Amino acid sequence: MRILVTGGAGFIGSNLVDALLDDGHEVAVLDDLSSGRESNLEDARARGAVLHRADVREPDQVSRVVAEAAPEAIFHLAAQIDVRKSVADPAYDARTNVEGTINVLRAAVDAEARVINVSTGGAIYGEADVIPSPETVEPLPEAPYGQSKYCAERYVGLFGRLHGLRGATCRLANVYGPRQDPLGEAGVVAIFCGKLQTGERPTVYGTGRQTRDYVYVGDVVGALRAVLAKEDAAGEYNVGTGVESSVLDIVEALAPYAERDFEPVFAPARLGEMERSCLDVTRAREELGWAPTVDLAEGLRRTVEWAARVGA
Repeated sequence: MRILVTGGAGFIGSNLVDALLDDGHEVAVLDDLSSGRESNLEDARARGAVLHRADVREPDQVSRVVAEAAPEAIFHLAAQIDVRKSVADPAYDARTNVEGTINVLRAAVDAEARVINVSTGGAIYGEADVIPSPETVEPLPEAPYGQSKYCAERYVGLFGRLHGLRGATCRLANVYGPRQDPLGEAGVVAIFCGKLQTGERPTVYGTGRQTRDYVYVGDVVGALRAVLAKEDAAGEYNVGTGVESSVLDIVEALAPYAERDFEPVFAPARLGEMERSCLDVTRAREELGWAPTVDLAEGLRRTVEWAARVGA
């Protein structure tokens, strides 16, 4: 199958590209390399993947790439993911996450391609009353980032009703694993792994008892492949583990890998940070036949070993 991955030079996207090539697909990547790394695709390009440097905010660029790649399916991962930047400049956030998605959807309609949209779970649900949160929980984003990703999801549905587009969305929990940049807008696992490499102590904001659902990138890729395999997949699918882990749990699990003191340095809580977030993955398990296979301890081990190997 011919497949286009927007944001394919990024952390999750490049891992997905590798897996799609393993599956025998013909893969093209659309990425402006503003946060993605060309080096993430070095092996993939040697295996035939084609990189198109383009910006999802520019409709003519998106249309050109889609016309050239002629994909049968598009994985849409290109996004603005910095929550703080979304608060400081919500219009910029919306141009990337809402307008960018519209540009991809319009091009997909012209190409008659399926779209598998990649979204966020915790940032969309906000402070949910039900934890783990199923897809039926009312989205109440607490930052423009979550709001823009929710709007993008609604446009996937709209294009289905208006143009017959076949689309589905995966709402991801807190993804971690190889290729996540500890210096970028990364999750706590990547940041703490970076501290391991530099011999620094991790900074914990607030009590450290805030919980998240940490899902290994390989499991996320497995879920995306499961959606691709299900021709009639539609709507939203949570992708996580259904297990809450605190920031202090992460510190404790990483401490044995430290060569120096890894006791956390506590700092004041950050404004607006959620106390709990965890996804119910029942729908993905029942409809896609997918379930996570890598627990937190094993995922952290793999991530630390990768970081040590590349000097991240």
